[in-house]
Amino acid sequence: MPLIVQKYGGTSVGDLERIANVARKVAARKDEGNEIVVVVSAMAGETDRLLDLAKKIHPVPNEREVDVLVSTGEQVTVALLAITLESMGYKAKSYCGWQIPLQTDSSFGAARVTDVKKEAVLADLRNGTIVIVAGFQGIDADGNITTLGRGGSDTSAVAVAAGLKADRCEIFTDVDGVYTTDPNITSKARKIKAIAYEEMLEMASLGAKVLYIRAVEFAMRHRVPVVVRSSFNDNDGTLLTEENPEMEKESVSAVTCNMKEAKITLSGVADQPGVASQIFAPLAAANIVVDMIIQNSSADGKADLTFTVPEADLTKALEICRDIKNRLGASDLVGCNDIAKVSIIGLGMRSHAGVASTMFTALADEGINIQMISTSEIKISCVIQKKYAELAVRTLHDTFGLEKSRS
Repeated sequence: MPLIVQKYGGTSVGDLERIANVARKVAARKDEGNEIVVVVSAMAGETDRLLDLAKKIHPVPNEREVDVLVSTGEQVTVALLAITLESMGYKAKSYCGWQIPLQTDSSFGAARVTDVKKEAVLADLRNGTIVIVAGFQGIDADGNITTLGRGGSDTSAVAVAAGLKADRCEIFTDVDGVYTTDPNITSKARKIKAIAYEEMLEMASLGAKVLYIRAVEFAMRHRVPVVVRSSFNDNDGTLLTEENPEMEKESVSAVTCNMKEAKITLSGVADQPGVASQIFAPLAAANIVVDMIIQNSSADGKADLTFTVPEADLTKALEICRDIKNRLGASDLVGCNDIAKVSIIGLGMRSHAGVASTMFTALADEGINIQMISTSEIKISCVIQKKYAELAVRTLHDTFGLEKSRS
């Protein structure tokens, strides 16, 4: 029998009516002759509610105890879904992450999966039982409950699918697939039938919110076929799979936009070995992710360094950089959050010339100035003024003809 792992997010299990809807979908897949493992999130808003309770007691609560607290959200939904399925005449059994166990490291709040034990789950599946697993949580080597951080239920589902060698992992969410860009920005956005792991990884890292980057990384590493579908309709979704020659026919597959970026410029630092390390090491130690970096050197032996950080980290990054400025004797420090990062992604960039030129010309024709540029083998990102972000997305979507289906 084919083994399918399904994941349902918080909006899909937001109340008893929606849990019943999930149960009907699960039952339908079971009736088709599949073995089914279901991974569920906490009800929408429940994790935030629990975090708020902890912070009302202490502004910085103990991380281990926070994981014990927030993991209870998923425990509620797995039990309710199992009870619902049993009321419909199906055998069902719920598991918390630590009961499988889904083993992780000890990074509370952002743990990484190290192993998935499968014996108990496989025994239940052989008995015809639908297995329901709490997403977002696991257990470390010392027996502590851990949580996987934002998007953790997606990661749990892909990890369970990899551990069980499932035929497919279906991620059910409030959208019905991966689109060529945000449909809220342009009505011409088109659902993509199939996308390569590498393309999806770039999209997730550049602001696309359909799948979290750690789940995509896990799927790519273990070659797990993933389908993104809506839990509110039966439309075909988007298949996340290995690259094939058809995918390289188009130079660009998608446009993304991230308006949660900020830019910092440190001017007049010495242009010599070791200076960059003195700037970026303290930021890394503070867990601030630096993305794009540009260095401009001048004839007087000085350099200006400009780099981007998440907008939420701008204040903390500037505080760190003020100390760096004083220590290095830099002439100026400026922070700005009036920016957006617009990117194009596509496997076809490897074999199509002139993609960057086309992108830059299209933006110039709309009077959009490019402040920073970064590239990889399959993506080009530009930092622009935030007010032009949606115009840039629509322009690039039209320029590369993304409303047309892949042939």
